[in-house]
Amino acid sequence: MPLFTSGSSQWRRFAMIFIGVMFGCGLAIWLFIVIIDPWNILPASPPFNRIPISTNARYSMPALAMSDRFDSAMIGTSTSRLLRPQFMNGPFGARFVNLSMNTASPWEQEKIFSLFLRHHPQPKVVTFDIDFTWCFQDINGPNRPFPYWMYEGSLWKGYLHMADLYALQEASNQFLWLIGLKKQRYGSDGYTTLLPVDYAYNPKVVNKVFREWWPTDSSPPNGRSLDQPALRRLVFMLKMLPTNTLKIVWIPPFSAEFFGKEGGWTNMKWQACKADITKIIQDYPNAIAIDFAQQSPITSQRSNFWDPIHYRNFIADKVMIGLIEASLHHQPLPQNQSRILGFDSNKKHAH
Repeated sequence: MPLFTSGSSQWRRFAMIFIGVMFGCGLAIWLFIVIIDPWNILPASPPFNRIPISTNARYSMPALAMSDRFDSAMIGTSTSRLLRPQFMNGPFGARFVNLSMNTASPWEQEKIFSLFLRHHPQPKVVTFDIDFTWCFQDINGPNRPFPYWMYEGSLWKGYLHMADLYALQEASNQFLWLIGLKKQRYGSDGYTTLLPVDYAYNPKVVNKVFREWWPTDSSPPNGRSLDQPALRRLVFMLKMLPTNTLKIVWIPPFSAEFFGKEGGWTNMKWQACKADITKIIQDYPNAIAIDFAQQSPITSQRSNFWDPIHYRNFIADKVMIGLIEASLHHQPLPQNQSRILGFDSNKKHAH
């Protein structure tokens, strides 16, 4: 019996040491994460010069949306990630942050917009990229893992969320950047070179992508609704903005091959969506809608795209010039008036 008791005591001692060591290691790892603060979001972390680090932009964008370095924002999906704040800042006299996120649902775009507006109640300019996500889908939630606590103003809760393997992974990446062992991939103003460089363009690969893309629906509506419930979120965001904020609602260019045949479901859905956007912005002062999704030299040439919805870098330049000239050519807008414009890529200005 005494021998058994002695053995039990040793095992108890071993178990306590093991638990203590594990707890100490876990605490050390947690402290490493909260000190590095991979998403630059915790209320009491050291003031390191952090950068956006995560592939899932839903984790990186909140810090940019709250930053006082900016006074204007771009809201959208991957179809607006090629817009460069540095290109747009001068003409608008603004400091843009690009808060676009890949495959962002309208719900997610509303969330990042609301966070930006909470910290910038008088923005100079806000742009809204209205693509097929708005006109054909109504997902009431996120499309990818989403850190709700970052968007809900509960940042102290973030210390609990740092006890997470993903947080550890991103803290490690941020640490490698801080000590100079990792290159910056995502821009500090939200801009990211999402697509390959133009000299890597391969028509054969692009043709294959076009062939494999989902087809347009040329069948009649057959009773299907032409409404766009997601646009109620656009109404909410426009309503939240001050009168003097320039509000730019724009439809990005995409390949005319996917406009759909006249009278078919896809084409009718697009036209109904554009008509609804026209009606919406007429109710808001200092607002403009710009439609790049028209028959034009941009949309009619497959060589301008990587796939049916993602245009190339030189087309992004044309889009930015179009946004600038359409928005500022007749500025300032009369009080309580809005404007709806198309864009003619041949004339290089709005009409």
